[in-house]
Amino acid sequence: MTTVYLNGEYLPHERAVISPDDRGFIFGDGIYEVVRVIGGRIYEWDAHAARMARGLAALRLAFGPRDVAALRGVSERLVRDNGIAEGEATVYLQVSRGAAPRTHQFPPAGTPSTVYAFGTKFVVPRAHREDGVKAITYPDFRWARCDLKTVNLLPAVLARQAAAEADAYEAILLRDGVMTEGAATNTFAVIGGTLRTYPLSNYVLPGITRRVLVELAGELGIPLVEEPVTHFELPKADELFICGTTTDVTPVIVLDGRPVGRGTPGPVSVKLREALSARMYGTVGASP
Repeated sequence: MTTVYLNGEYLPHERAVISPDDRGFIFGDGIYEVVRVIGGRIYEWDAHAARMARGLAALRLAFGPRDVAALRGVSERLVRDNGIAEGEATVYLQVSRGAAPRTHQFPPAGTPSTVYAFGTKFVVPRAHREDGVKAITYPDFRWARCDLKTVNLLPAVLARQAAAEADAYEAILLRDGVMTEGAATNTFAVIGGTLRTYPLSNYVLPGITRRVLVELAGELGIPLVEEPVTHFELPKADELFICGTTTDVTPVIVLDGRPVGRGTPGPVSVKLREALSARMYGTVGASP
């Protein structure tokens, strides 16, 4: 029996009921996070909590940093109650503006937020990390606040479906002729010996793994610039990889049916993957 958290209660998944008037359902009016759990311990909790609090504040949702901080205990209990403290797991956390009669403006002050969380076992797809994956390019037609991790993910759904139909793992998004990020990941490319990634702005999510990789590149002496990669440069990239909480460093070895570089994971991707693994498992005190 799977235990979930809903509005202050821990209850069986089948008993968790959310109102059809909930604004997360009606409007996509909410923020979410997914955290990685290794050996029962949450990886990079503080960074996830800060990003969630920032997103909630930007949406003017009455769920502050202290409320977000309390979700750490919720996450840890879900891991224990569901017996997923051994090995790896993820916890999904979502806060919406709550249930109220449908109006575009905010509901009356005092309307309680809807808070939902669940944990699941996570199996690391090692073949993806070690052998690489296929990807396609896809238009980035999302709204202009991609830096907020909202539950309104329809553009990402359509992009990922296009990738699935092309027998690819990810869709690399292009906006105004440049690569922004993946449908559910951040992206990096190696061009002319330099690692490049789209600069933080309203057009990309400030990924937790992205931030760690920027730090690791500095520590490893890998030249890095936060500069957009144009769609003209992409076919010339020596390496391309995606990253995220459940993606780690995953090389893209085929893009739009053409090999990236030599069609195998490149040295920069491998070096960063190994450094990230050391950071992750060393931080949480578990073994890969």
